[in-house]
Amino acid sequence: MATQTDKQLARNLKGRHIQLMAIGGTIGTGLFLGAGKAIHAAGPAIILAYLLCGLMCFFLMRALGELLMSDLTQHSFLDFVGRYLGPRAAAVTGWTYWLCWVALAMAEVTAVGVYVRFWWPNLPQWLPGLVILLVLWAVNLISVGLFGEAEFWFALIKVVAILALIALGAVLLIGRVHTAAGTATLTNLWTHGGFFPRGVGGFIMAFQMVVFSFTGIELVGLTASETRDPAKTIPSAINQLPVRIILFYVGALVVIMSLSPWTAVSADRSPFVQVFQTLGIPGGADIINFVVLTAAASACNSGLYSTGRLLFSMAITSRDPHLHRLAKLSKRQVPARAITASTAVIAVAVGLNYFLPAAVFTLVASVATISFLFVWVMIVLAHLAFKKTRPRRPTFAAPLYPLGDWFVLAFLAMIVVIMMLARDTAIATLVAGAVIVGLAVWQGRTGVKHTKN
Repeated sequence: MATQTDKQLARNLKGRHIQLMAIGGTIGTGLFLGAGKAIHAAGPAIILAYLLCGLMCFFLMRALGELLMSDLTQHSFLDFVGRYLGPRAAAVTGWTYWLCWVALAMAEVTAVGVYVRFWWPNLPQWLPGLVILLVLWAVNLISVGLFGEAEFWFALIKVVAILALIALGAVLLIGRVHTAAGTATLTNLWTHGGFFPRGVGGFIMAFQMVVFSFTGIELVGLTASETRDPAKTIPSAINQLPVRIILFYVGALVVIMSLSPWTAVSADRSPFVQVFQTLGIPGGADIINFVVLTAAASACNSGLYSTGRLLFSMAITSRDPHLHRLAKLSKRQVPARAITASTAVIAVAVGLNYFLPAAVFTLVASVATISFLFVWVMIVLAHLAFKKTRPRRPTFAAPLYPLGDWFVLAFLAMIVVIMMLARDTAIATLVAGAVIVGLAVWQGRTGVKHTKN
């Protein structure tokens, strides 16, 4: 039954959609807003942290890519987790991943309200979030092609903004232009306390925010069954990942900390806004606020897409008759019921905007981050199990197997240890662990239907 339903999904995502979705999955509020906190914690050493995390993500995505390319009839990476680790593991991973995106989408809905109030401070914070949620819900219901088109333009705005910053920064560095914060020069990277001004401790503690910037990178693993010519577009998107990371993340951070000393970067403001203000560019803050707004809308759009597909996929294999009702496709070949159900849960954030303090949303985001780590671990474990059953070298083999897989697992274990060192993230880690254990117990009682791959 799963196979038949999968074949009904429309393959309307084009190559450019997948390419920009892959980029959009690695560029979000974690970079635009969280980079200030990361720079404040580690100084210029944050560049090395992004490079190491980017290397981890490359091995993770190549492992995911090998799984996807081994059988293009499968709907998502959850099918491979079920095949190689068992249906219970797939169910726990699926529900955990669904909760990841629900939590992130709720945070982004709130962020939309905050960003819009930059221009209209008297506007109720819940209203912009509700409007954007309803618009994106309609976009996702119409067709997967329209979703891909919306995500393409959302991601393109972010990419253009970062490229403009890098290009402008390069011109200013070549000319050694004097700004309000001093002279634009690469020596700013090591003349204000050295490359590791906060020591090893600050460098290590910054990894939490760095990893948060990469959450959602695995979204390509949900698009295989709706992608035109997946054998060509998916490997291309994954192989270009290192270039994107170096260009967008590392390039942007080098420019930011070269145009002004890292000590001038505020931890609670977007460093992108600060750079444009330092340069005295008219309307710079408005431009960056618009870019950050589109980044939040993009993340929410991806959240609706992923939660809808996940709920649809899990409803197919569920023994619960109520959930099984969600395993229906609309006439436009999209999982409309699953998307609507997920949207209704995300909409809870609209009502909670007024009542919940910011600390609660920070906790939710931290729980989501830990949950993403769990999903990444399950992808790598599925890849390790897959390799044991496939001794013949595939066409899109993950490099440096099994060292690449073990590097990812060791890196993620290190992140969990780091998050246990601070009280707020330690609480989030324990809450996330309890949720995952609860899901495992729940799935052990309800079970899932075994389907043939």
